[in-house]
Amino acid sequence: MDASTLFDLANAGALAGWLLLVAAPLKRGWLVPGARIVGVLLAVTYSALLIGAVTSGRVGEGGGDFTSLAGVTALFSQPEGVLVGWVHYLAFDLWVGAWAVEDAHRRGLKHAFVLPCLVFVFLAGPLGLLLYLAARTGLARDKTFA
Repeated sequence: MDASTLFDLANAGALAGWLLLVAAPLKRGWLVPGARIVGVLLAVTYSALLIGAVTSGRVGEGGGDFTSLAGVTALFSQPEGVLVGWVHYLAFDLWVGAWAVEDAHRRGLKHAFVLPCLVFVFLAGPLGLLLYLAARTGLARDKTFA
């Protein structure tokens, strides 16, 4: 399967996982675990892509490495390198989103207050995580949001 097709499939899978998280309060039973399963499938895909890139000798071609900005730029100068990095982001961001939904539920926070944070986790991973942690801290103090 070519890199473009894998990119499209990974994006579609991640989007399905995010839709499960958005709908999570409607039927808590299986939606968040479903998103977790998608995250695991993305992690497996990432692992296979990474192992394939390393064993094929493509990693390090053209001076690519993780020790300098120029080295990382060289790693991501090929479509396969971008795909590996992108699937990495998709898997981790979805996992963080699922954790936030589960954590909010355990803390008794309304899903409506998690949704804006999920948008930021989806679009800007670490920023969304920081927003959720800040919201969680602030909302936990004010029980009107629980």
